[in-house]
Amino acid sequence: MIHTLRLPALAVVLGCLLSGCEKQTTPAPAVIPAQTSFAGTIVAVGDSLTAGYGLNETDAYPAQLEKKLQAAGYRWRVVNAGISGETSSGTLSRVDWVLKLKPDIVILETGANDGLRGIDPQVTKKNITETVRILKQNRVTVVLAGMRMVTSMGRDFTEKFAAIYPAVAQKHDLILIPFFLQGVAGNPALNQEDGIHPGAEGYRIITDMVFPYVLQAGVK
Repeated sequence: MIHTLRLPALAVVLGCLLSGCEKQTTPAPAVIPAQTSFAGTIVAVGDSLTAGYGLNETDAYPAQLEKKLQAAGYRWRVVNAGISGETSSGTLSRVDWVLKLKPDIVILETGANDGLRGIDPQVTKKNITETVRILKQNRVTVVLAGMRMVTSMGRDFTEKFAAIYPAVAQKHDLILIPFFLQGVAGNPALNQEDGIHPGAEGYRIITDMVFPYVLQAGVK
């Protein structure tokens, strides 16, 4: 049985409004000092849940993940390529830009805004599949972050939405994070006032959860 995230309908509306339902401008690539040497690059691609909406960028999970990796002796950089309000179609449209960052690994977290907008899950699946295809074609290892939708969207929709991620992961032999917000979703103490976007402590939990998956992806 697929478990869905139970959040108030008002929080869904606020989350969509606060995260910016319209696609934002693609950020400039991160500038890394020339003297800094890295063993590899992870690009965290996603929407406001990756961007760290409402927080300093240092509190978002990509920055926390880089810090955790380096503390463990892994000289990898993690680039935050999250854009608040982005849908899966937006992610697909900028995949060539992502490739310019020369990622060894991409953590792909997208689709939540599709769900909140009621976009057909088949459309979302198609966009994610094509994004993955392009990344793999360019020899990028993809870690796919699974997502679930609020129950207010209806059982049929939420089940079809949740099924997207394991299906894509299985078909394309990807590393799958079953649920990106595991242990954080629905906990007021770990989220901001909108009830959807994690706070700094919520991102710490997400970082700890993501960490073994990126090691599995080839960080060494």
